[in-house]
Amino acid sequence: MKSFSVEFNLRDSEYMTALRLVAGAVCSVADVDVDSAEDFKVCVTESALILKNGGFERVKAVFDAQGGVSASIEGEGGNPEEGDNELSLALIGALVGRCDISKNGGIIDKVTLKL
Repeated sequence: MKSFSVEFNLRDSEYMTALRLVAGAVCSVADVDVDSAEDFKVCVTESALILKNGGFERVKAVFDAQGGVSASIEGEGGNPEEGDNELSLALIGALVGRCDISKNGGIIDKVTLKL
């Protein structure tokens, strides 16, 4: 499977469900067990919420199922600012094998997850 991307406006929260479905589909393609897939879906959703809380207008999520499952969730547009993401970051750190956080001027603008 080549990479698969999804883009949507963070103001339309109903798209969070679609983002979770895409994350689950990618896990299914990669034969990830159910518990790990659920953890990954939670982390993808929390990553989008971090970007929404940071004032981004849109999110672009790129998924890959080669050599494990990974997702890169990046904020775009809006008026980015620092947000309180301590709980989301702790949850993500506990559920995935690897999490990389990218910041621009102290503001989280990208979260990369890998099972």
